[in-house]
Amino acid sequence: MNVVSLAPSATATVDALGASDRLDGVTHHCDVDAPAVGGWLNPDYERVLDHDPDVVLTSDALQREIRDDLRDRGVDVTHTEPATLDDALSSFAAVGDAIGRPDAGRELEVQSRERLDAVRDAAGRDAASDDRPVVYCEEWDDPPMAAGNWVADAVRAAGGRYPFVDPGERSRQVDAEAVRDADPDHVFVHVCGKGDRVDVDPAARWSLDADVHVLDDSLLNQPSPRLLDGVERLASVIRDV
Repeated sequence: MNVVSLAPSATATVDALGASDRLDGVTHHCDVDAPAVGGWLNPDYERVLDHDPDVVLTSDALQREIRDDLRDRGVDVTHTEPATLDDALSSFAAVGDAIGRPDAGRELEVQSRERLDAVRDAAGRDAASDDRPVVYCEEWDDPPMAAGNWVADAVRAAGGRYPFVDPGERSRQVDAEAVRDADPDHVFVHVCGKGDRVDVDPAARWSLDADVHVLDDSLLNQPSPRLLDGVERLASVIRDV
């Protein structure tokens, strides 16, 4: 198949499925060796059409208009829009189906759920919420925004408590008072699009008594298999293992 991926998460999923050779076009933000067809929110439609794709992959509500524009041009588009951690894992099979690797997609989902179960078991599924360390995850720093979507699920699975955004809700701006009142034990910084190249210290900004950890943003911001690496990284810090 000839696949064009316009979402870094979809690209990472295709790569994890062992099908990166099917990628004939990706965005500038994708980490594979394939021709670029523009940005995540501003792809060049003519370049996409020049690749004559069998399917184009998009993701997230922010790409709905792109999905609709390409479908209006007669392009077959598979669009995933995960909001929770469970949604993200289910999307692996959906991507596998879209690119002609259904068995690989289902196997990747199964393996990912097994990894998540192992983290949950180690963290103690039934541990009282009040006993869990409070975690603040910042995905944008100007203005400061607490990470949403699947991040609350990820923190819970890793053994932490996340009082900033409910599972499945979008990221939201936070202020000093709200963060101080939550009194986080750990702060994770994963600024969107910056990898781990950030110089941000929310603890210093708000005078918090918390440990600060910088993560590559793909480990928490992408609903791809890298998210499992992110959950395991959170668990290793929260549980100090």
